[in-house]
Amino acid sequence: MNAKEEIARLSRELEHHNYCYYVMDRPEIPDFEYDRLLRQLEELEAAHPEYASPLSPTRRVGGEALSQFEKVRHAVPLESLQDVFSFEELAEFDSRVREMLPGTAYTVEPKIDGLSVALEYVDGRFVRGATRGDGVTGEDVTENLKTVHSIPLTLENAPQRLIVRGEVFMPKAVFHRLNEEREARGEALFANPRNAAAGSLRQLDPKVAARRQLDILVFNLQLCEGRSFETHSESLDYLRGLRFKVIPYKLVTELSAAEREIEAINENREQFSYDIDGAVVKVNGLADRERLGSTAKYPRWASAYKYPPEIKPTVVEDIVVQVGRTGVLTPKAVVRPVRLAGTTVTSATLHNQDFITEKDLRIGDTIRIRKAGEIIPEVLDVDLSKRPAGTKPYLLPAVCPVCGAPVVRDEDGAAMRCTGVECPAQLVRTIAHFVSRDAMDIAGLGSAIVEQLIAAGLVASPADLYTLDWEKVEALDRMGPQSTRNLRAAIEASKENDLSRLVFALGIRQVGAKAAKVLAMEFGTLDRLMEATEEELTAVRDIGAVTAASIRLWFSEAQSQHLIRRLREVGVNFTCHLQVADKRFEGKTFVLTGTLEHFSREEAAAEIERFGGKAASSVSKKTSYVVAGESAGSKLRKAQDLGVPVLTEAEFLAMLE
Repeated sequence: MNAKEEIARLSRELEHHNYCYYVMDRPEIPDFEYDRLLRQLEELEAAHPEYASPLSPTRRVGGEALSQFEKVRHAVPLESLQDVFSFEELAEFDSRVREMLPGTAYTVEPKIDGLSVALEYVDGRFVRGATRGDGVTGEDVTENLKTVHSIPLTLENAPQRLIVRGEVFMPKAVFHRLNEEREARGEALFANPRNAAAGSLRQLDPKVAARRQLDILVFNLQLCEGRSFETHSESLDYLRGLRFKVIPYKLVTELSAAEREIEAINENREQFSYDIDGAVVKVNGLADRERLGSTAKYPRWASAYKYPPEIKPTVVEDIVVQVGRTGVLTPKAVVRPVRLAGTTVTSATLHNQDFITEKDLRIGDTIRIRKAGEIIPEVLDVDLSKRPAGTKPYLLPAVCPVCGAPVVRDEDGAAMRCTGVECPAQLVRTIAHFVSRDAMDIAGLGSAIVEQLIAAGLVASPADLYTLDWEKVEALDRMGPQSTRNLRAAIEASKENDLSRLVFALGIRQVGAKAAKVLAMEFGTLDRLMEATEEELTAVRDIGAVTAASIRLWFSEAQSQHLIRRLREVGVNFTCHLQVADKRFEGKTFVLTGTLEHFSREEAAAEIERFGGKAASSVSKKTSYVVAGESAGSKLRKAQDLGVPVLTEAEFLAMLE
């Protein structure tokens, strides 16, 4: 089988497994086998780019970033629905329909609180995806929609042209996880799954959208050349046969049955993986829809029943503080148990000190809560009329409740963070960062092994990695004689790493891998860096006042000094061996794009830095050069638009000689 045929075969196989996993929820192979097939396809496409399709499963991780979204005029308008808020209003809708169509039937569907899009296919290939916009004109978000695994990129036995409408959403579990991660990093939280989905779908960089793990349910057939259908339910079943993930629906013939289904959807809304805010009642007959027509704003054949938000009072019995893996202190209200949206709520997040202060929330207060996105209990407000006498404003502790290290406020946000480098609450993350590829690069220490080492009491600090009891390590799950020998050798070899890796491994706030390299080359030894004043630090290229203050604070902490002392005792290298060859690129910024023949991106960036230059990820007017390899994308186009000099790989090589 030649490369072209193998690429096509792997693409078909991966799309089949995408369908099984993301649409049918019945995976046929383990994740590692899927990852192996995907890696195989990536390698083949890299070796034979002429056979790589823009609809390849590899594109699901995100293509080149865009500079803006193009406007798209919808071939079939994407109408909005008229909302009703009671069964009385729904009955009025039913009367209007039955006045013209006495024997009509309805479909009842959950109303997903997401973002409406149109997906267009030509000859079975996904060619365009656009947001609803104003219903007539939307934005082209094709590249972002390609990252949604439940959207088929190719269709079998499809009509020449097909347009379907669906609702893109962020699954509730993903929303919850992303907010936990953002809170741990001290970032602003997504308000609800809909806002999160909308923001994700409008990212100019598809790779960001890919990481958000969006999903879709298709709920309408907009256009199907060469085929006709009598009913909406028939068209949905047809789309399901084409392997779309289709909205669940119930077919009813009486208003009373529709009302019962609306109530059932509301009662079971916790069981849906997606957030809903109502139910949609639609006339099933497509010819009937044509007869009913539309007003200037809404179709007369459908109505959206909106559920009221459930809000209940409760009492704050206590406030507890949790320390996350990144050291962020998160306050949580312990509340009197209350039934809300199908579950019993006993606690509610308070986010940060600013949130508590803004609402003047105190222990003993009566508060109103609801579930944000039907998942997270959210404090709406405080009933000051019911405040008990003697309550005091609540302040987060000044020291970490886990390790006792000082707590500092993030310079760029509202998060309060423990400064202890050996804090037990952060230990998994601390060690995972310490051993990562750009840090000490210790292979064989995945998170599962790290957690076992901690649980067994073998490590309480990164320095403990260098004094492990190897007999006990060998007895751990997933370890054995050979794995233990490999790990021991990797840990021992890491002692000789350059100082730049160690500085990054220490996990100093604001100090990334590039800044660590600059600092190591500037000061030469860790001892000299530890002694540097803020004035000396800010004099270094790319080191600002905030970073300098963060470095000084880190080295001043008792836990940091203890870690440094331990690392010195076990023989970790504290000296920089990197040298700037010359400063021919000093003051110049390079951006790399496309595939280079003689370098990986990392190797090319290292060469630029070796000669005193800077490798950046995005093109701007301040960019000195763009180095364009094969299949260069939007960065090359932006460089041309801005008049930034573009170098071929050969020209770049000549500059290095």
